Amino acid sequence: MADDAPSTDRALHGFKLIKDLRARLEKLASRFKFHPSWKNSRRKLHQFDYLSMFLFGMLNPAVKTMRALTAASKTARLREEVCTFPTSLGAFSEAQHLVEPRLLEELIASLSQECQGSIPSNPHEAWPLWLARDSSIFPALSRMTWAQYGGGKSGHANNAVRLHVSFHLWEDKPVHVAVTPGKVCERKAWREQLVSGATYVGDRYLGEDYKMFTRLEENGCQFVLRLRDEAVVHEEEKMPISPEEAAGGIVSDCWARLGSRNAYRTPRVRVITIRKDSGTLMRIVTNIAPEQMRARDIQTLYRRRWQIECFFRWVKCLLGCRHWLAEGPKGVTIQLYLAIIAGLMLQMVLGRRPNQRLWEMLQLYLLGWATLNELMTAVEKANALPQKIKK
Repeated sequence: MADDAPSTDRALHGFKLIKDLRARLEKLASRFKFHPSWKNSRRKLHQFDYLSMFLFGMLNPAVKTMRALTAASKTARLREEVCTFPTSLGAFSEAQHLVEPRLLEELIASLSQECQGSIPSNPHEAWPLWLARDSSIFPALSRMTWAQYGGGKSGHANNAVRLHVSFHLWEDKPVHVAVTPGKVCERKAWREQLVSGATYVGDRYLGEDYKMFTRLEENGCQFVLRLRDEAVVHEEEKMPISPEEAAGGIVSDCWARLGSRNAYRTPRVRVITIRKDSGTLMRIVTNIAPEQMRARDIQTLYRRRWQIECFFRWVKCLLGCRHWLAEGPKGVTIQLYLAIIAGLMLQMVLGRRPNQRLWEMLQLYLLGWATLNELMTAVEKANALPQKIKK
């Protein structure tokens, strides 16, 4: 830890994360054509200043609202390190409509490639691109009418934003993201972000689209999806269950076709029935052959899907994405993308995505109330926690 401390200190000290963000954005900027308004000589809030202010507001515990952020822009230190000029509420609010979100999508993809997680000891596990696919709803304000979702109390429509994520299960990081109004179907977003050759792990909602099975096969993808309890399964060939698998809750493993009618039958798929700890049965459908992966390993792979749920909770609870600093479609997208970017940048520096205690210690460090040694001790404790749980 002593050897790494100086470099870690330089990476986290002061406004280094914001400077790193600006440097990365400048490298990617040449690939995009930005709104001509950014070149207006009378404009004092420029695009990278706006994004830097946004990131500062998410990292600093003293800044909770857009008013607080624009008020902070009047301080000399913030003008020197972040935004150059004091910023008004109107200028900050208007800037959200001019930013190109695809720039941040490219940055997320770039950071995700750099952010290497722990590699499994088994080379067979490290080879494929294992991606959990899911989405999560973020409540929106009633005046954000573009995000109408429905399903509110007493029959009234509510508003919500949906974050779609493909999450790397072995390296514990998001790979592809998208932000849409809450009513946009997550299967539609999945089709638009399909990666050839990947293995997707998903819940029951993704597993009820049987046409998607064929599309995944055509793209060279494997899948591990949960079936709805009402799914009709026509067994064709049963595979033997080992005593180890039976003890682990595997009830049956068979080749089958799905669909209540011949016209809707799926291609031949593998269906694994698992008895959960509660005693209820759960069925998993996959196109991975038994010689490629045992039923027990597929069961373990599906359990790892829960990591994406923890990631959504992390974005909502720790990064303050329950309060919107901007309320337009692009502004909300920018906030969620910057939250993911902040998580990836911190994961690169600290070796892991901060949990709540580590996030609190990091904020104390950034405010000058904790030393680097205390922060690194908290990192070591956080890294040791998953090891205890796995055992």
